Amino acid sequence: MSATGEEKAHVIGSATSSVEQLEIHERPRGWRGLYYHPATQVCLVGFVCFMCPGMFNAMTGLGAFGQVDATSSANANSALYATFAFFAFFSGSVHNVLGPRLCLLLGTWGYSLYIASYLATNIHPGAGDFVVVAGAILGVCAALVWTAQGSLMMAYPTEAQKGTFIGYFWAIFNLGGVVGSAVAFGSNFNSMANKVGNGTYIGFLILSLTGVVLPLFLADPYKMIRTDGTRVTPIRHPSWKTEFISLFVALKTDPWIVLLFPMFFASNYFYTWQFNDYNGALFNIRTRGLNNFVYWTAQIFGSFFIGHYVLDLRRFRRRVRAFLGWSIVVVLVFAVHLWSYYYQLTYTRASEPPTAVKMDINDPDYPAHIWLMIFYGLLDSMWQTTAYWLMGAMSNDPAKLAVFTGFYKCFQSAGSAVVWRLDAVQKPYMDIFISTWVLAAAGMICAFPLVYMRVKDYTEMDDEALLNRPNVERLPEPSEK
Repeated sequence: MSATGEEKAHVIGSATSSVEQLEIHERPRGWRGLYYHPATQVCLVGFVCFMCPGMFNAMTGLGAFGQVDATSSANANSALYATFAFFAFFSGSVHNVLGPRLCLLLGTWGYSLYIASYLATNIHPGAGDFVVVAGAILGVCAALVWTAQGSLMMAYPTEAQKGTFIGYFWAIFNLGGVVGSAVAFGSNFNSMANKVGNGTYIGFLILSLTGVVLPLFLADPYKMIRTDGTRVTPIRHPSWKTEFISLFVALKTDPWIVLLFPMFFASNYFYTWQFNDYNGALFNIRTRGLNNFVYWTAQIFGSFFIGHYVLDLRRFRRRVRAFLGWSIVVVLVFAVHLWSYYYQLTYTRASEPPTAVKMDINDPDYPAHIWLMIFYGLLDSMWQTTAYWLMGAMSNDPAKLAVFTGFYKCFQSAGSAVVWRLDAVQKPYMDIFISTWVLAAAGMICAFPLVYMRVKDYTEMDDEALLNRPNVERLPEPSEK
């Protein structure tokens, strides 16, 4: 599967693109060409996240991780995202020392432990502290998983493919949420209770353990050649000191990334209201499962639409596509939150206690409520895809992208830790909702100057600052080995 003539012409003929300054390599053919194809590898990363974060999302989307009392779940999530936020700040540096495959291998087992803690709680109701500890451990593991994922997903495609590849990953990853939600919905269809049974947790645990072994099948990144013939150039085993310095190098050489921090902070903040304070508060367990199913299904369509048909639309320059994607997300933010505000006016924590009779799929008011979950799924996927695409537009260097992804997950998890704690201490639903809306709007407003000033039509060599750091050993070309 060698580079096509059109792709080579783009590389050679683009006077302003950095890729013209790189050597063009012949891609492998046959089965090796399929295995080492960037799309194949990004899809494999997607399946890792399908089995682990995907199962986690499916259970989280049920509200309270399938439990009646949301307090233990909220405290566990607060611990999870607090450790996630702390370790994610350094996870880019850890990734550049250990490599993506080892990060994925070490990180995925934390999801199995977390799911197992809820199974233990179902069997022994007094095991709530175990759930909180497992959440804190998962925060460390998740930082490794998501940093490795983000670096590979943004480094493997060419500049013209980044939105599409993000869409591929997001579709496969969220298919995990779809399958998991279908399992939860089917296994609890005849239940009118407000919590899931042991069988559901066991099924999710088995699926997550499958994801632990999948990183073994990923290719070594230094052997990867993009479809335009340019080689992916990861860094091999630099010193810890050099890698921690890279955090500040990235900020110094690309200070515009700071304008995305509010967008990062808000990017998981809205999950608490969606899953606990809307889905968990208003619906019984089987209806929560159906809501969860349509939510993650909508994510598949939303990410691929904005990634492939907007952010990678070749008839427009990259700057135009950036403005178009930003505008679509802003419109959705205000439309969906106005709709949500109308529903939030109708209930409070006092009016919807955990023991109350919840809304069922047969209730006449249900169809309008499930459409809100669909649009929330579209908003979330478009938000995350746009955030990743903006980072990918700033660099093609896997080391720099790993640092950016670490920043992303650090601030994203800090926001999640704050809001899950607010939910755990029973803050009013309306307060949490208003803070969600304000932060989402602020995040998009702060991102606008970066879109206007920093996104270029092509990534230039000056943007690859971490490639040229001193005292960093580069992997040899195949001819040097």
